[in-house]
Amino acid sequence: MSRFLLFYRLMVRPLLREPGRTSLTILAIALGVAVVLAIDLAGGAAAGSFRSSMETLAGDNDFEIRASGGVPESVVGTLATLPYALRVSPRLEDYAVIADTKKPLPLIGLDLVAEGSAYAQSESQIAAELQSQNAAKNLFEHLGDADAIWVGSSLGYKIGDRIDLLINDQVRNYTVRGVYPDSNGNESAIVMDLAAAQRALKRYGRVDRILLKVPQTPSLEDWQQRLRSVLPAGIEVRPQGASTNENRRMLAAFRWNLRLLSYISLVVGAFLIYNTISVSVVRRRPDIGIVRALGASRGVILSAFVGEAACFGLAGALLGLPLGRFMASGAVRSMSATVESLYVSSRPGAIELNAASVLLALAIGVGVAVASAYSPAREASQVSPVEAMARGRREYDVRVHKTRDLWLALLLGSTAVAASRVPAIAGKPILGYLAAILLVVASALAMPAFVAGLTSLSSNLLGRFFGVEALLASRSLAASLRRTAVLVGALSTAIAMMTAVGIMVGSFRQSVVLWMSNQLPADLYLRPAGSPAADRHPTLSLGLAEDIAKTPGVVAVERLRAYEISYQGMPATLASADHNVLDVIRWYPHSEFISGRPQQQVLPELRHSNTVVVSEPFTYKHHLKTGDFITLSLGATQASFRIADVYYDYSSERGSILMDRQTMLRYLPDPAPSNLAIYLAADAPLETVRAEIEKAAAGHRVLMFSNRDLRAEAVRIFDRTFAITYALEAVAVIVAVMGIAGALLALVIDRRRELGLLRFFGAASGQVRKLILVEAGLLGLLANFAGLTLGFALSLILVYVINKQSFGWTIRFHWPVQVLLGALTVVYTATVLAGLYPAQVAVRLNPLEVVHEE
Repeated sequence: MSRFLLFYRLMVRPLLREPGRTSLTILAIALGVAVVLAIDLAGGAAAGSFRSSMETLAGDNDFEIRASGGVPESVVGTLATLPYALRVSPRLEDYAVIADTKKPLPLIGLDLVAEGSAYAQSESQIAAELQSQNAAKNLFEHLGDADAIWVGSSLGYKIGDRIDLLINDQVRNYTVRGVYPDSNGNESAIVMDLAAAQRALKRYGRVDRILLKVPQTPSLEDWQQRLRSVLPAGIEVRPQGASTNENRRMLAAFRWNLRLLSYISLVVGAFLIYNTISVSVVRRRPDIGIVRALGASRGVILSAFVGEAACFGLAGALLGLPLGRFMASGAVRSMSATVESLYVSSRPGAIELNAASVLLALAIGVGVAVASAYSPAREASQVSPVEAMARGRREYDVRVHKTRDLWLALLLGSTAVAASRVPAIAGKPILGYLAAILLVVASALAMPAFVAGLTSLSSNLLGRFFGVEALLASRSLAASLRRTAVLVGALSTAIAMMTAVGIMVGSFRQSVVLWMSNQLPADLYLRPAGSPAADRHPTLSLGLAEDIAKTPGVVAVERLRAYEISYQGMPATLASADHNVLDVIRWYPHSEFISGRPQQQVLPELRHSNTVVVSEPFTYKHHLKTGDFITLSLGATQASFRIADVYYDYSSERGSILMDRQTMLRYLPDPAPSNLAIYLAADAPLETVRAEIEKAAAGHRVLMFSNRDLRAEAVRIFDRTFAITYALEAVAVIVAVMGIAGALLALVIDRRRELGLLRFFGAASGQVRKLILVEAGLLGLLANFAGLTLGFALSLILVYVINKQSFGWTIRFHWPVQVLLGALTVVYTATVLAGLYPAQVAVRLNPLEVVHEE
């Protein structure tokens, strides 16, 4: 009991006497914990609980049969005639948009006629639901209707309702013939009979997947070998859910980078905890001396200060739990939009604040606080009673080994350079992140020498231009070097990460803008209406391209087609372009190929040959280069293609393969295009021709973009993608500025005798206020300078190491001068404003009380 009483009197009671500083410290920890928790919860909902939309109603099958461009229907017959007890379930899969609500939903075509009520009960429970509505007799009556659909109950429709659906570029009216339970929307889809779906999607003679349920014996590996032996070479036999697992692996780098970025606030918070406990040690040196003199051991003192930090961490974690849950709601929307735009269509799961999340928050809050406080707590335990009770000692009578720490910083910096040159490990830039951490640690070690050198050089100059208050402020910061170095280190770390991420995002944005200028040579682009996503490629009606080509002012129409494929266990995009329009393309002076060869030299190589160009992320993922050959499964066949060159591509991290349209039609004979690129005559007025094209496209639901519109849309998506990154950086800076405010307040309280004596000897209130504000300003300047330097070094690692090893993109370095100047100005202003309240406290000190105390 005596230990608890000692802890309360020595540690807790002083904290209660200073609620402002205590609250700031707890809030700083809470923000750090909340950010990490929010990203973890949002990542779990957007990607961790990721389930491909096309797994809706998939059931408990063992294998999926698929092929690029679709599986021929003849394969269904082959499987059905095998002498095994197989359950064969062919499926068509795409997306439909409810015209009234603009909501996209998976469109699933099932062979309901063949499967009958047994399939419906075991897989989608359509029949069971209809029976509960006394409508079972209508189940088979409408299965063959071209306009019959079944919908999930969460959509709110009833049997007999009529719905307009946008499928590809056509809107058709359908009748709801059944409603099935869909687990609160998690299984919601539009279900059709297979034949009706083929008519709606205009995909005749093929299906997207065939799901198989096999007997329990022999093993699944044996079944996989048996099935492969009877199927054509281009047909893949994979475990069910393989597509979902592929997408999860693809999203791993996205989640990994975002999670590590969220730890910035914790790093800043660790600096602030260190400073808070250091201040606590200094202020309680007499109390420590008395307690030690009365027989307390060093372990008791150590545990007392570590316990104080643990209390801070626990309070911050408990406050961070609801705050993190609230922040996760906004983060999951941003992350889901990014996943949809750059990766794959998905249904985010619910945000679940479970026991694991609570333990994570407690472990982060308490763990970071205790680890940060151990060094100053150990220092407190080493103080002898006589030394601690000595009056009049300087606040920070601790040797700061500036030269030793500077040499150690140089060693760590050199190690960081070496680590940054090591390749990725298991697809993750682990040593790239280690290099970044080493640079941050090196910066912290070099901070005392940096602060001492700069303040000693500038003190006289500051005194000459800004008066004696500036001179005293500079020397005061130099005198309490250890505390000043920690404060500058905390704020400079936040500024450095803000600068590094700002440079990386600015460089990426500039690279995208330059890439778009070379990538979009056409005047107008046309695609089916509906919600875009990286893995959705709806098609246009066949005659539309011909009708547009006849429009006055149009000189050429390029037909583009894209398919989602799997290459070496990773999703990729297979695309084709009509290279017969090469004669009308306006070539740009900058090459979009890594080799530097001009487009007019590379693209003609693709005409009517098994030659392709691939995107940079594709080569990085699969370790390929120009001149290599790749084998692709196309339809029921396999074919080998030579890589003619590698092109820059920032549209998706999935990786892309581009071939000539005529070559693709040899293997995948579906002529319907996914997009159209329209080239106009040089003297044709854009708006006039655009109006004529809209007339030609009447009756088709399409979206048309000008070259300028498409570039603006791409930049908008880019900015939305990185919005969460900016938010994380803003939180880190807020935490650091809050720490500056709390530390300055502690500084004023610790120096009350010094400040009171200044007032006693004639210093005016305005001079004392100016002294504190100049100290805040100097801290801001030092932190900005150090943060900008460290941020530049970190940006090089982000741009050339972490980004390259995570996503395979080459980014051109670019200084976003306006953004950085604006951000640094805001941070500096906030730092100065953070000194207003401590300055007011300093002004209110009673000099008579201070003299009496001394």
